[in-house]
Amino acid sequence: MVSNGSEPDPGPVIGLTTYTENARFGVWETEAAVLHRSYLDCVLRAGGIPMLLPPVGAGYAQRLAVLDGLVLVGGADIDPARYGHSPHSTTVTRPERDEFEFALLEHALAAGTPVLGVCRGMEVLNVALGGTLTQHLPETTGTSAHQPAVATFGSSSISLAPGSRAAGILGERTNCRCYHHQAVDRLGAGLRAVGWAADGTVEAVELPGESFVLGVQWHPEQDQDDLRLFAALVAAARAFRSGGRS
Repeated sequence: MVSNGSEPDPGPVIGLTTYTENARFGVWETEAAVLHRSYLDCVLRAGGIPMLLPPVGAGYAQRLAVLDGLVLVGGADIDPARYGHSPHSTTVTRPERDEFEFALLEHALAAGTPVLGVCRGMEVLNVALGGTLTQHLPETTGTSAHQPAVATFGSSSISLAPGSRAAGILGERTNCRCYHHQAVDRLGAGLRAVGWAADGTVEAVELPGESFVLGVQWHPEQDQDDLRLFAALVAAARAFRSGGRS
């Protein structure tokens, strides 16, 4: 979007993927496209315009044509068949959402659209580029610290690689809220691991180069006092809108 000169620039349009789940609201209990409001508030406060992207239909290029940036949000596990594994007993998938988000990401990477992957979104980025996942971290790390209880976020201190995009945004150490029982195993082609929890779990990945493609395993939308990741995405989206489109 471009200001017509009579009003302030409203900011770049940031698309956010959504869940399709059975939900209750008002007098209804029905299948719905939903998203935690905290994502929207973070994008707004960072200077962007949030646009919800329900995982239905195709038209990926058309959707991206009106977006300046993309957030792949958290959610259910990816179908392990996508990386050649059988499902673990704890793995819960949403194939319709997988189909939508993998195709959307493919088009976004081809177009050079700035991308921020959050939790599941980082895993989508990794698997889309040929990587694999550990399906149940407690069996690997011996702890449930990354997902301490149902609907309960854990706390983690993350070390970030000097010189990485992530460290340029957050510094070489950051504290975060996390909620995940899966994680990166083998990295996807071209991706660089740039963040780690104390137990060695990969917590941030990025694609080197000019394009903004960054994934974090934690949930930055849960800290409304720290908008740095969303602000960085909005800044990249503004630059993309101003002339960086492929």
